[in-house]
Amino acid sequence: MISLAHAQTAGAADPTGGFMQLLPMILMFVVLWFLMIRPQMKKAKEHKQLIAALQKGDEVVTGGGLVGRITKVDENYVTVEIAEGTEVIVQKPAVAIALPKGTLKSL
Repeated sequence: MISLAHAQTAGAADPTGGFMQLLPMILMFVVLWFLMIRPQMKKAKEHKQLIAALQKGDEVVTGGGLVGRITKVDENYVTVEIAEGTEVIVQKPAVAIALPKGTLKSL
């Protein structure tokens, strides 16, 4: 049986057949790129810009859901006043959303 398998000759290779077999895989990657990877990269870029633009007095929401006003900005941390006289220190990446000015008064 094995000697018969070695004795068989391979058919002529179709030069376009290899590309046509890869075409569905390439199309799936392109769709994946536009539906998942690209929007996530855009969102990460916007979050990085948000973190870089944080300054004292900004009203923010942290990833844990705390709402407050920034009282101090360090290199890696921000101090957020969540109630009068109550401040917490959070890492900059933990800030999820910057709220418009005056939002805390309406809460």
